[in-house]
Amino acid sequence: MRKLIVKTIFTFTTLLTFCTTYGQSRQFKNEFLYRINLIRQKGCNCGIKYYAPAPALTWNDDLQDAAEGHAKDMARQNYFDHTSKDGRSMEDRIVAAGYKFKGYKSFAIGENIAAGQQSIAEVMDGWFKSEGHCKNLMNPDFKEVGVAMYRNYWVQDFGGRQLFSPEQQKLIKSGKYHMVQQPATGHD
Repeated sequence: MRKLIVKTIFTFTTLLTFCTTYGQSRQFKNEFLYRINLIRQKGCNCGIKYYAPAPALTWNDDLQDAAEGHAKDMARQNYFDHTSKDGRSMEDRIVAAGYKFKGYKSFAIGENIAAGQQSIAEVMDGWFKSEGHCKNLMNPDFKEVGVAMYRNYWVQDFGGRQLFSPEQQKLIKSGKYHMVQQPATGHD
């Protein structure tokens, strides 16, 4: 009997954890992409500034992994910030999750966080009503997104990378073209 109770508790805990890490389902991804891309396609005002239509974002699993890790960390350690309690920045987490900049001509990242919202519609509505969050959502430099929610902590990580042209790749290999890394910005 005791083993049955332990198995039941383990199963319930596993299901609860799976359900609170809502970000893994296809429906979750599709709803976020639909809501983001609907507004990007039309353009919108972020505060008093109008942002023209921007290309659609695609889902990126590395960005989702970074978002999920940060959402879980904030929930488990009871804080709300773009900087993790261990000092890691948005860039540190995104790159550690596998979203690399090496080999790309440009690299842009950004992050939106929220807490307490009960649905995708509610969190997206809040982000589009917030000027800084809206700017990230409408930033044409961002091409990819990954989002996660854990215990009502929401994290949306953005990325944009552009490959070097074949001509630029030849120049790099010959030593006639040099790359310079600049610090990342873009979180609200």
